[in-house]
Amino acid sequence: MPNTETVRRQRAIGGAMGVAVLGFALFYHFFPQALHVDPGQQAARTPSRSQPGTMGFDQRPQAAPQAVASEVDAGPPLVLAPASVIAARRREKTTEVQLPPQATPDSPELTALLDRADKALAADRLVGGKDSAATLYGSVLKEKADSQRALAGMDEIRARLAAEIEQDIALGDADAARDSLAALKGLPNSAKDVQPLQQQLAVLDKVRPLLTTAASQLQAGRANAPRGDSALDTYHQVLQLDPQNAVAVQGISQVQHVVLDRALAAVAQNDFAGADNALAEAATIEPGSQALQDTRGRIEGMRRQSGAGVLAQARSALDGGNIELAQQLATKAQAISPDLAGIDDFNERVTNAKLYASYKPGQVFADRFVDSTGQAPAMVVVPTGKFMMGSPDGEAGHDGNEAPSHEVEMGKGFAMARSAITIGQFRDFVRASGYVPQSQSMGSSVYDEQSGGLRDDSSATWQDDYAGKAGQDRLPVVNLSWNDAKAYADWLSQRTGKTYRLPSEAEFEYALRAGTTSRYWWGDGPPSSKVENLTGGNDRSGSGRRWSNAFNGYKDGYWGPAPVMSFATNPFGLYDMGGNVSEWVADCWHDNYIRAPRTGEAWVNPGCGRRVIRGGSWGSAPEQVRSAYRQGASADLRSARVGFRVAREL
Repeated sequence: MPNTETVRRQRAIGGAMGVAVLGFALFYHFFPQALHVDPGQQAARTPSRSQPGTMGFDQRPQAAPQAVASEVDAGPPLVLAPASVIAARRREKTTEVQLPPQATPDSPELTALLDRADKALAADRLVGGKDSAATLYGSVLKEKADSQRALAGMDEIRARLAAEIEQDIALGDADAARDSLAALKGLPNSAKDVQPLQQQLAVLDKVRPLLTTAASQLQAGRANAPRGDSALDTYHQVLQLDPQNAVAVQGISQVQHVVLDRALAAVAQNDFAGADNALAEAATIEPGSQALQDTRGRIEGMRRQSGAGVLAQARSALDGGNIELAQQLATKAQAISPDLAGIDDFNERVTNAKLYASYKPGQVFADRFVDSTGQAPAMVVVPTGKFMMGSPDGEAGHDGNEAPSHEVEMGKGFAMARSAITIGQFRDFVRASGYVPQSQSMGSSVYDEQSGGLRDDSSATWQDDYAGKAGQDRLPVVNLSWNDAKAYADWLSQRTGKTYRLPSEAEFEYALRAGTTSRYWWGDGPPSSKVENLTGGNDRSGSGRRWSNAFNGYKDGYWGPAPVMSFATNPFGLYDMGGNVSEWVADCWHDNYIRAPRTGEAWVNPGCGRRVIRGGSWGSAPEQVRSAYRQGASADLRSARVGFRVAREL
């Protein structure tokens, strides 16, 4: 029968694969709090001299009973704890066997032997020599078979040997387990402990070669592949034979670590697809492991960091005007980190850069002159979209020149002046350019209060209001020809370096409707609030005149043009689109929309002499204020009802 020292030496050189597991177990044993274990949850046992605990199972001073309790309650894996701890736990979980009553006290000679046996047990000299605890307790029992101290000591020896055997089996040290099992067989009353240990040892003999194979597969780089010939497959075979095999359990965790390391290595190479694949593989190994969660967190942080770096490059490209590169980089950043902060805002910037030259729909801006002080009129960015241009046959006031109704796509962003050009703005142009408007040489038309209509006046110019009196700067400029309006737009282009022009007819109707499909942008009938300067049934001229054809019940307070932006904007943020003054647009006049463009471009024929006027005015009948209403006029027409506004390409 081998002594305890021999067994210890065999255990030290055996079970190499279990070292890592044993290290974890010892850490768990001595530092249970780090693993959220509360050793104080169970009451500590305080053995007396008459109990097995008096035999020196733990030789630590004074605090030993509490320490033993801490070890007992430390938690799994119990099989890897010290043998004395395992034995104590077993006593906690099993009904304590009542020893037969002792007829007479131990004699002094036997007490001396028992003291020596206790010391041998405390020193872990369990079996193997004349000074071993088993030999000394056996000598006492030969003399006194009912000695409770000797019987308890032999029970403790059997328990410790069984615990050591279980440890050896757990660590894969079959040789040490056999030696200890032979020692256990030599003890009296050991049959009930020997049988299950023999069965476990038989399982170990089956799994040992498998564990060796798994270790070789790990070392050869076959952690989880190829399928059927990997360490993972072999460890699963072990667990089918021995579900509680600690080495196999730890081996599977090690396989997962190998796969997780592969994921981290892929991220380091910016191979995020490879990292995702590795994480998916790791999740099939131990789905809820802390290592998997931690690695996912690390990789997600690395993804966000990498994605943010690529997105910063995309911003630089966009700021530099390279929209295509910016979009490519943004796509790459989103592929790296789908939930990357700021990606949605950046994609919107790219869209705006494509459609609106980095402006946003509805944004108001004004270009400064590049060669002097001053700036262009305030412009509103009009959103892209589609609309039905013209009027359907059933609309009240429908005219054949508004047909056929057709879909027009505004696929390119543009900006339109918030209001009609004012007298003050046009005056700046005349002063700076020396341009001579046609009204200064050819006269204009003015409103005649006596007749209630317009009449020619050779002395009226663009500087006058609708009645021929000196106009205020904030009034819309009228009595300008189409050529005068174009000349102003061309001058703005020169002063700002941007492309200004008259809006196309399609752009004007699209901006006037502002997403609506009704007769007017505010609805199908008279407005319920002050929306435009219109012919209202309740408006009166200075002499008390009324409109013969007006919006019933409406009153805006003006007879003639109002200062620009005196009323509400339409849904696109534009003022006076349906009233105040009608406006020149870029298109030549066509009697209908047959063969009209389906885009926002102007429909122009070279050398045409008639142009299109859109929008209602302060003196227009309700049918002439409809969103679809259009009229043609000679390009040199000058009227107190007609002004213009400009558009700007983006």
